[in-house]
Amino acid sequence: MSPQPLALPADDWSDWLADYVSSRPETVSGTLARLKDGSRRDTAEVLGLWNDADIALRGADSAALLFVEVHPDPEVRRRGEELVQQVDRVRTERDLDRALYDVVAATDPAGLDESAARMREHVLRDFRRSGVDRDDRTRARLREIAERLTVLDQDFGRAIRDDVRAIRVAPEQLDGLPADFIAAHPPAADGLIAVTTDYPDYRPFRAYARDADARRDLTLEFESRGWPANDAVLHEMFDLRHEKAGLVGYDSWPDYDAAVKMVGTGDAIAEFIERISVAAAAAGRRDLDAVIARRREDDPEGTVDRSAIGYYTELIRREQFDVDAREVRRYFDFTRVRAGLLAVTGRLFGLEYRQVDVPRWHADVAAYDVYADGERRGRIYLDLHPREGKFKHAAQFDLVSGVTDRLLPEGVLVCNFSRGLMEHQDVVTLFHEFGHLIHHVLGGRQEWARFSGVATEWDFVEAPSQMLEEWAWDAAILGTFAVDETGAAIPAELVARMRAAKDFGKGMAVQTQVGYTAVSYLLHRDRPADHTAAVSDAMERYGVLPALPGTHFQASFGHLAGYTSAYYTYQWSLVIAKDLFSAFDAEDLFDPAVAHRYRDLILAPGGARDAADLVAGFLGRPFSFEAYAAWLDRAPVPQASRS
Repeated sequence: MSPQPLALPADDWSDWLADYVSSRPETVSGTLARLKDGSRRDTAEVLGLWNDADIALRGADSAALLFVEVHPDPEVRRRGEELVQQVDRVRTERDLDRALYDVVAATDPAGLDESAARMREHVLRDFRRSGVDRDDRTRARLREIAERLTVLDQDFGRAIRDDVRAIRVAPEQLDGLPADFIAAHPPAADGLIAVTTDYPDYRPFRAYARDADARRDLTLEFESRGWPANDAVLHEMFDLRHEKAGLVGYDSWPDYDAAVKMVGTGDAIAEFIERISVAAAAAGRRDLDAVIARRREDDPEGTVDRSAIGYYTELIRREQFDVDAREVRRYFDFTRVRAGLLAVTGRLFGLEYRQVDVPRWHADVAAYDVYADGERRGRIYLDLHPREGKFKHAAQFDLVSGVTDRLLPEGVLVCNFSRGLMEHQDVVTLFHEFGHLIHHVLGGRQEWARFSGVATEWDFVEAPSQMLEEWAWDAAILGTFAVDETGAAIPAELVARMRAAKDFGKGMAVQTQVGYTAVSYLLHRDRPADHTAAVSDAMERYGVLPALPGTHFQASFGHLAGYTSAYYTYQWSLVIAKDLFSAFDAEDLFDPAVAHRYRDLILAPGGARDAADLVAGFLGRPFSFEAYAAWLDRAPVPQASRS
């Protein structure tokens, strides 16, 4: 019998979550106790029991983490946080159990197939990285650090999630905003309008509002979310990570974290930051000079800061490339975009999505079963609109990790998009995040839970998603779902102008990403006493512009929890993504031969092979920097003044 999807509750979520999660650590403990009972077992049996325990642990972890971030009931979120701590304690105990390590280490790898041998190596590697081979006192301290870091991660995320700020503006301060935005923001009884730091408000306001003071006020609020609560949290978090790295034999947290990634070492991260910074410098300078020149047309003494960069970038695209993003929005109604996304990815990867009416945690959530060749391959949930208490960024969360003939992969896309018209950049983001979801489902047919889904090295995981963004820029593809209120498809010549316009600002965008990368790396490497000053210095050196005075960007930089010192991943993966895309025919992005090769050689293996080997298997060679460099160099230079 084929595996069935997880049955979620229609109500009583708190009790269901507690029952579902709490039962699994008991399974883990019982299964691992069997491994240590002294019975004679061959290597396959040992690894099989380990896998059974891992399946239970991952199931508990995924459910608890997900509902902390998405459930509308604060009590369920609170219960979820308690359960995350419980699961993490079980994982820590497992990973520091010397007797359990000795059982696995004593197994004989001879005769194992490639996948099982890789599984054994990874289990032993994870044991050593946890500190299982250290003395009792050190292991006790590592246990304390692990438990405290779990709490700090929760405190950090909760402060960001709950800190929704707003400015209040007069109706005339909405000048420049699209009509549907204005209609959705009527004045309150006092005549003022609230504009929040949630993305559906923040992004359009920052890009289109002509009132510079209002843009600056909202940017100040947005870049101070989580402050001051997260200041002490981050200091303790970085210190504990550094201590953990030292206790298991590494010089720094970046060295510890990078050791199991493609990049390899902390020093290699620093080298990569410098390489990308140099590569983007000329294009970034051209972009910024154009922005400054355009700003001075409005005010000869005017300056450009982080609250102005988005507005003037859009203004240049509108005036010099004839692309008005406010007008482009009318082609991207949310409902049609969602349907188009499913149609495009279904055709590309040979999938069918069948919507199912099953219990969900909120009425906004849509659920689909994913089929390939008539066989159900997984279930996905799309939770795409903001609400109080919900995760504030965009990400894919696991619900169930797929295991061949045992568990159907299930994933959840969590975003914060408008319910009406979308920015095209949000459409690109939706394609990007859906790339993670497809990777989770297609990579979810693995014998070993350890390799299920998006289980490759962490500095590769963004590459498939970044590559899928290309399908949101193709005129023929957009024409299948991007239609205006009359039903007319987005014109191909408009898409051509959009593509030209997107190349303007690319240098600044990459430099900004390098700035964020430097922040994540340097805060972990140096652990400065004043994070805010260090962030401003890093952004001024590597990014386009320094942080705004009085802001504390790091307090809401959520990647400092999950990605820690490895935000470089986004540019590292982009190098690979551009190379992967070079294998496709730009004139026919639906070519089934290359699309299915990509599906089968990159996505379907999950983490069963090293990422470099997956890429070489698809490209027929190791990945290179050339496609990325060519993309970065392809940037137009706007005129110094308006035509």
